[in-house]
Amino acid sequence: MNKEFDVKNFEITDAFWAPRQRLVSETVIPYQEKVLNDEVPGIEKSHALANFRIAAGMEDGEFYGMVFQDSDVAKWLEGVAYSLCVKPDPELERRADEIIRIIAAAQQPDGYLDTYFIIKEPDRKFQNLQECHELYCAGHMMEAAVAYYEATGKDALLKVMQNVVDCIDSHIGTESGKIPGVPGHEEIEIGLLRMYRLTGEKKALKLAAYFINQRGVNPGFFDEETKTRGWIQWENSPHDTEYNQSFAPVRQQKAAKGHSVRAMYLYAAMADYAEISGDRSLAEACEALWNDVTQKQMYLTGGIGQVARWEGFTHAYDLPNDTAYAETCASIGLVMFAKRMLNLRADSKYADVMERALYNGILSGMQLDGKRFFYVNPLEVNPGVSGKLPGYEHVLTKRPEWFGCACCPPNVVRMIASLGKYAWDEKDGVIYSHLFVGGTAKFEQAVIRVESSYPWEGHIRYYFEKSAKKAICLAVRIPSYVKNAVISINEENVEMQRNDSGYAYLERVWERGDIVAVDFEMPVRRTYCNPLVRADENCVALQRGPFVYCFEGADNGENIQQLRIPEEAAFSVSAEPDGLLKGMKVIEFEGIRAVSQDGELYSEIRPEEQTVPMRAIPYFAWGNRGENQMRVWLPERRKGKE
Repeated sequence: MNKEFDVKNFEITDAFWAPRQRLVSETVIPYQEKVLNDEVPGIEKSHALANFRIAAGMEDGEFYGMVFQDSDVAKWLEGVAYSLCVKPDPELERRADEIIRIIAAAQQPDGYLDTYFIIKEPDRKFQNLQECHELYCAGHMMEAAVAYYEATGKDALLKVMQNVVDCIDSHIGTESGKIPGVPGHEEIEIGLLRMYRLTGEKKALKLAAYFINQRGVNPGFFDEETKTRGWIQWENSPHDTEYNQSFAPVRQQKAAKGHSVRAMYLYAAMADYAEISGDRSLAEACEALWNDVTQKQMYLTGGIGQVARWEGFTHAYDLPNDTAYAETCASIGLVMFAKRMLNLRADSKYADVMERALYNGILSGMQLDGKRFFYVNPLEVNPGVSGKLPGYEHVLTKRPEWFGCACCPPNVVRMIASLGKYAWDEKDGVIYSHLFVGGTAKFEQAVIRVESSYPWEGHIRYYFEKSAKKAICLAVRIPSYVKNAVISINEENVEMQRNDSGYAYLERVWERGDIVAVDFEMPVRRTYCNPLVRADENCVALQRGPFVYCFEGADNGENIQQLRIPEEAAFSVSAEPDGLLKGMKVIEFEGIRAVSQDGELYSEIRPEEQTVPMRAIPYFAWGNRGENQMRVWLPERRKGKE
């Protein structure tokens, strides 16, 4: 079992990610803390911290919010932990300590911790595993406890969650007198495995293995549970076993089904447990699910989950753009799954998807100022339709300040703040560079400083500032879109040992002052979709580096659907000089606008083609300049053809 790379061991200093981490630390975390304390007027009420104070007997009041409201606090605390690694802040740490003290005070004598049931329905604990998210909330709080201990060395929350593990273990399992159930919303599996990796506590590992292996063994469990208790919370059908991935044992599941966030958390845990246990059958199941998700059901942006009704998957090649759900949390879950697949096997296909989701489907979930958030990340919006008409209600044209179901905003916080652990690995004597993020990384065998012009340009430099007096292998991922990369050591080109894994392996006895240079071109790339995808037939999308680009009305005028990208278009790339998009590389070219010649709804007269300037911006930045149209895919105008 390899140790997870510690966020504290990578100080990010590059021009792209360092400002975003500062934004999270200085703006987003304090803003979200105020939201959780109901101190921001005019937005959706949270009451999440008040729920803990009420449960602890520190104030009077009623529970308010979703049944899983506790998880917002847990994810925020986890984000705080990573933020303290990035930017120490004694006052923020003091406030977090106080919140942890309140959480500990809310815990029941038997270890139970869930404010909804403590306050509102104390006689219904563990009766509704399908809908009530007790285990989901526990999993997120376990993740927070581990992160906070690793960041500060303080174990107050860790002790609370060790007691929660004991409580859950005493109630759930296949032993006599226990409930042979699984959570309706997966997440506790991840939390338990992180607890085990930190503490070595076998009970946490055993319980995680139980939840993974038990899922789908009895597809009728939630039906039986519903009949036994005689009450419901959400009106979610217990018969829909695909929704929560309980339709078959996990090793028999070959295609992603149901709620996409639930699925990603399950698959991430499966991959994590496969790595810990060496279970090859579980690893093979993860690979099959990975291939289905990324080759048949993933948007170009790294978004997953095509339909709003169950926030999840539909079927292969069904990828509508203007009704896409693509929940921010689902892309975050995909990154978690990808990283754990990398732990199983260093293959760049996992890191490529991890990068795709990070730079597109996740960053789009937060406004550039850090104070507004998208839950849904479509690939096309149309004011007057999106967010208005039936079937489009979920597709918003601008980011809200908060949500009644606010799972995504604190999830973005913890992802951006913890970026370091996705960028690097050190295992089996190899140092892996998964992402081109500038900063200084500390390993057992070396200290490496990275200077990177990525993601806007393909120039990366690795400076060895300290190294053991023995051979060390540095494995650098070369993105799959790179056709020709030039690698040099101390200004001497080396033959790139890029194997089927997509990593360049560079092994030698490194000396202080050694420099590895990686250079590659980043042209604009036309991207075409499999013709089986109905929504994108005869269309093209533009990519450059890790970014997917989109077209907004702010740059291209109204009625973007009239625009065409000529097959022969010559693209120019330049940095935006000022404004909200300052520093971002935009793509400009001469395009075509199709205009009706007679204004009729239907006509036998071919639309006139007018040459117009067109401009594309990185997808993650859309929706920051007012309400307007946006599209990723546009028709391609081919030479001599429509």
